[in-house]
Amino acid sequence: MGKKGKPIVAVVGRPNVGKSTLFNALAGSRISIVKDTPGITRDRIYADCTWLNYNFTLIDTGGIEPDSSDIILSQMREQAQIAIDTADVILFMVDVKQGLTDSDSKVADILRRSKKKVLLVVNKVDDFSKYEADVYEFYNLGIGDPYPISASNQLGIGDLLDEVVSDFPSEDESDDDDTIRVAIIGKPNTGKSSLINRLIGENRLIVSDIAGTTRDAVDTYVKHDGKDYIFIDTAGLRRKKNVKEELEKYMIVRTVSAVERADVVIMMIDATEGVTEQDAKIAGIAHDRGKAVIIAVNKWDAVEKNDKTVNEFSDKIKSVLSFMGYARITFISALSGQRVSKLYELIDTVAENHSMRVQTGVLNEIMTEAVAMQQPPTDKGKRLKLFYITQASIKPPTFVIFVNYKELMHFSYTRYIENRIRDSFGFDGTPLKFIIRERGEEK
Repeated sequence: MGKKGKPIVAVVGRPNVGKSTLFNALAGSRISIVKDTPGITRDRIYADCTWLNYNFTLIDTGGIEPDSSDIILSQMREQAQIAIDTADVILFMVDVKQGLTDSDSKVADILRRSKKKVLLVVNKVDDFSKYEADVYEFYNLGIGDPYPISASNQLGIGDLLDEVVSDFPSEDESDDDDTIRVAIIGKPNTGKSSLINRLIGENRLIVSDIAGTTRDAVDTYVKHDGKDYIFIDTAGLRRKKNVKEELEKYMIVRTVSAVERADVVIMMIDATEGVTEQDAKIAGIAHDRGKAVIIAVNKWDAVEKNDKTVNEFSDKIKSVLSFMGYARITFISALSGQRVSKLYELIDTVAENHSMRVQTGVLNEIMTEAVAMQQPPTDKGKRLKLFYITQASIKPPTFVIFVNYKELMHFSYTRYIENRIRDSFGFDGTPLKFIIRERGEEK
């Protein structure tokens, strides 16, 4: 299992077995929808979950709810393949009330051969004594012990989660080496593979799966100017031209799993197509996950230009991707190699900013000055007071601000403080995260 990034747990199963009920039960309120991200409608296909101090990303591979059983089977095979390609643990979900179906058995065969950790989840068991014999029937799938649960009543979920996280590396085992991990993401055909080939150039050391990663994206080690990089490629949708919707979902799942393991994300946009809503959806994944971001506008050599073109295109990106104003934008051609060599400098810069620490004393000076210049908001005679700020963590830089009344700390005032910190330190290419606590809150 890749040490980098949160493990990925995927749910596979026929329509109506309760995948989204389990999803909601596990994800609770921690659904990955960012309130301040305008223009992104998220299909709820992934969510962040925590169990016993383990964090993981839960992915719902579901989607189409066809009516005929052979379509259901082909869709499930597709979903199983997505899960096998991207996940560390697969939850194969069946329904005790519908019993064992033919498509369950066929998908079980695929999962069993995958050498992945597969847990068989038997849902809708609201009374174990009543359904005991029915649960045992699922032993016939040959996937090992069934886990009887009731997603809607939240029964049996603890035992299931204990098993899900049992092989995850503990947080402190994660490696702190200096290798910068870079994921290259974007719509199909934006030139992701060409860019990776350019960046690797003659520096191709190893092109293979890095030992310990179970996913099929090929990670490439590169040494450039004495520094180590790993490029994580999300290209290679080597699948038959499938339903467009499925393809998009596959792309999003692949993107989530690549972004999860990266420090820096290069978001590729096709200059000849302009920046689209689909780009915003993909970029939103990197933003949600708090990664450093470089937006690489590819095929720039194919665009008719005048002296205003760069600014016009940059403005368009800033309006469609308005939630990531911090991202660095660069115009390249992977085909001709134009400005590709400059990418390494950019990667180094944004990676450095992503893990920059600012001393508490300096932060508090900036905050005091900011408060003096622009008074905090008041509400019904209560005035917001900011007592103290400190940096809690890096990747992304995360700050905790202690205040007297949390509800008075409006998003716009937090943004104002963020801008003052950026004025002093740049933090180019990385999002900043702010946690507001009322003084007296222990945590």
